[in-house]
Amino acid sequence: MASASTQRFSSSSIYDVFLSFRGEDTRCHFTDHLYSALIGNGVHTFRDHEELERGDAIAPGLLKAIEQSRISIVVFSENYAQSRWCLDELVKIIECKTEREQIVLPVFYHVDPSHVRKQMGSYGEAFAYHEKDADLKKREKIQKWRTALTETSNLSGWHLRDHQSESVVIEEITKNIITRLNPKSLYVSENIVGMNIRMEKLRSLINIYLNKVRMVGICGIGGIGKTTIAKALYNQISNQFQGVSFLANVREKSEYDFGLLQLQQQLLNDILKRKK
Repeated sequence: MASASTQRFSSSSIYDVFLSFRGEDTRCHFTDHLYSALIGNGVHTFRDHEELERGDAIAPGLLKAIEQSRISIVVFSENYAQSRWCLDELVKIIECKTEREQIVLPVFYHVDPSHVRKQMGSYGEAFAYHEKDADLKKREKIQKWRTALTETSNLSGWHLRDHQSESVVIEEITKNIITRLNPKSLYVSENIVGMNIRMEKLRSLINIYLNKVRMVGICGIGGIGKTTIAKALYNQISNQFQGVSFLANVREKSEYDFGLLQLQQQLLNDILKRKK
């Protein structure tokens, strides 16, 4: 049984995660798989689909998407620093970290973090190119790029090396994001057959955006996954409420002495965020 109260909507946070990456390097494999894992776990993720060559100015809509994200994941790949667009994104992300307390998580995709931090290797080559014939205004921008790279690479993140499983790293990142968005997320096994269809049906029945009280029953014989589906739904929507509680095994616990009282106490503690 799950209970929630007082929905929380923020005009400044529309997306859970903003993905910053160099499309030519990772769009069709690592970043695509990471995006699918996040979306599949109910994490509202922004990924820019534009693959055409861009101009010098970053699009206002993209800047807005960065501002409206709670977390930014930056995938540093071999050619990330070649893209002025990516570097401008990164400067904006660091601004949001400072001004809006946005969480920033770096992923070093087959690159040495020290190369990113100190602009060495392919990153040094990219900056040598950017600095060619740069005037004063361009040099000021380049310094902002360098500062953003250094600051981001000093943050805790993931370093994906050769011969390391991408799926394992993606699973770690996804679990980390879910925990950050909802510290009380419940464990649910991945790749459960038929889960997505049932989740969509449940979400449509609950329709949390109507802001009304709803009660939905999940019926079936024991062991078919009723509690698992309830946990998965809880993980997907609980971050949209100020107070949440998941009460499992209510019937069994209510048979014990003071069982109902303990369940009531847990409900109040969870919703009111009181220490037990």
